[in-house]
Amino acid sequence: MKNKWFCFIASLLFGFFFTPQAFGVTGQEVLIEIQKQYEKTNNFQADFVQETVGKMIKKPHRGEGKVYFQKKGMMCWDYRMPSQKLISNGRNLWFYLPEEKQVFVSDVSGVLKEKTPLAFLAGEGNLRRDFTLVNFNESVSQKEENFVLELAPKEPTAALAKLVLTADKKTYQVVQADVFDAMGNLTRTRFINIKTNVDLPASLFQFTVPQGTEVFNMEPSSSSPARREPPKK
Repeated sequence: MKNKWFCFIASLLFGFFFTPQAFGVTGQEVLIEIQKQYEKTNNFQADFVQETVGKMIKKPHRGEGKVYFQKKGMMCWDYRMPSQKLISNGRNLWFYLPEEKQVFVSDVSGVLKEKTPLAFLAGEGNLRRDFTLVNFNESVSQKEENFVLELAPKEPTAALAKLVLTADKKTYQVVQADVFDAMGNLTRTRFINIKTNVDLPASLFQFTVPQGTEVFNMEPSSSSPARREPPKK
């Protein structure tokens, strides 16, 4: 159950081709600049659009909402569609389904140790340490110019077999993350209206279980979640 839980969390979360040397930049140099950008970013907020496409999925799953990250493992994915929230205060991770009146609680350190894109976005990862650069291209459209890096995790997991990052050529900010799992399923997350190093209220990264909500504690050592009765009104 632990592996399935990590796969699920990771899943929440990521042409035109040119010769990189012709532009005087290499993939490793771009990777370094992306890492530098995140090291000097204390927090991050953006609108996002997310789509999951799988071999066995007839219709792609789509989600959208607002996301907030802050260093030391804090994050808040506030989905407008579907109605759900994924919140971490750096210690606990809550996945809340309001329509089902259920919340799943786990230790966030387990997710960050998995070296997923979530860890990188939360300021806890290192691309050069955790990934190998496989391919590097530059994409150009009428609206934007980006660097595209294909990365292979040095320690592949069921949830993460390949990561493709699209970064803005001017700012080196990641504007899209494509996450491929071991089965070939793709989760693509596009970030829009990005803002960094802004004042974020601490309440974004805290979660209070609503009355009548069923709580499931995801125990790392057990094969199934420990169920807790919903709080009484």
